[in-house]
Amino acid sequence: MRRHLKSVAQQSITTTDTDVRTRVETIIADVRAGGDAAVRRYSEQFDSWSPPSFRLTSTEIDAAMARLPRQTIDDIVEVQRNVERFARLQLESIHDIEHEVAPGVILGHRNLPIASVGAYIPGGRYPLLASAHMIITTAKVAGVQRVIATTPPTAGAIPDASVAAMHLAGADEIYVLGGVQAVAAMSVGTESVDRVDMIAGPGNAYVAEAKRQLFGEVGIDLFAGPTEVLIIADDTADPLTVAVDLLSQAEHGPDSPAVLVTTSEQVGRDTITAIDRLLPGLPTHEVAGAAWRDHGEVILVDSIDEAYAVSDEYASEHVQVFTADLRDALDRLQNYGALFLGEQTCVSYGDKVIGTNHVLPTRGAARYTGGLWVGKFLRTVTYQEIRSAESSRELGELLGRAARAENFEGHARSGDLRAAKARGTLPEWAR
Repeated sequence: MRRHLKSVAQQSITTTDTDVRTRVETIIADVRAGGDAAVRRYSEQFDSWSPPSFRLTSTEIDAAMARLPRQTIDDIVEVQRNVERFARLQLESIHDIEHEVAPGVILGHRNLPIASVGAYIPGGRYPLLASAHMIITTAKVAGVQRVIATTPPTAGAIPDASVAAMHLAGADEIYVLGGVQAVAAMSVGTESVDRVDMIAGPGNAYVAEAKRQLFGEVGIDLFAGPTEVLIIADDTADPLTVAVDLLSQAEHGPDSPAVLVTTSEQVGRDTITAIDRLLPGLPTHEVAGAAWRDHGEVILVDSIDEAYAVSDEYASEHVQVFTADLRDALDRLQNYGALFLGEQTCVSYGDKVIGTNHVLPTRGAARYTGGLWVGKFLRTVTYQEIRSAESSRELGELLGRAARAENFEGHARSGDLRAAKARGTLPEWAR
């Protein structure tokens, strides 16, 4: 049995706002028809940004990096090394296959990288350097030949740290360009931006809607929603740590759900008290406070089994486990984007530095998909070869029967012909 020690103040919005959808449709259509001119018009309108070229030159990139403290550069390099290391471990787990499944029947698959990827790196309230690490570095490890990256200007200027992160991650082209116009330019192409095969990266509601509308014309990584965190805690958990970690994710945005599921009423109530104490001193308290007020929950359950059940029901983007038996959760939990085990681990490590990818499923999508990984930038394609006339005859006869059961006479005749040729003749309809 479960009961709420704190409930949400309002339900999360799960449908795309009509105004957002309509506005995005208009921008995409304008970029499709007007190319660079439309992109420039929207950049001026939304970001007051209209440089001679949105694409940065090598000189501009070098200048941006030179303006940064050496420590910032060193930290970017270290984090990207962590991301690259894990991506390479993932790549090593992926193998091409080829097997002779019957005499002379060869089946196989190969994993081929996507040719070109567009990485959208958010700016605005938070310039997400980490998204450059996660997307560009991982795509390059996968073997993507052309990765272009875009990010919005910051207060009418080049965002130096984001540019450095994109460059050091291996971006082949860097554009200071934000919003729907950037996603549209990469997806449909303009006079100065060659289209890509896939778009990856988080963004606001407009960017997310642009990816949704363009999906099919280009591939996308995920349909992204607000950041989510769910913490499972028993009576061994430290309420202060729980409170800090809930707030760390709540500051992503005012619509970010932050949920605690606990078997201990004391831990639940002490966590609420700690959040109330910590919030006023948090520099992002307006955002985090709104998220906690409107989308924060503390759920008391009778057993750890019920806590696991609630967690799988929510299928949260991030799940943290503060219990006495951490590995029990690893074995039994099913629905999550990423799992963080123990007090010495936190979601923010995954967000920023540890090396696993932070582009993860939200809004229950963890029930059917995982997050961004090196395999997302690969296409697994199959091939077939038959070297045996006898096997071709057997398959041809089988195809003839199977296809005619579905009224596909043309398919059946493809099988008839090969079966007959294997016997040294031609089918009656071909004579």
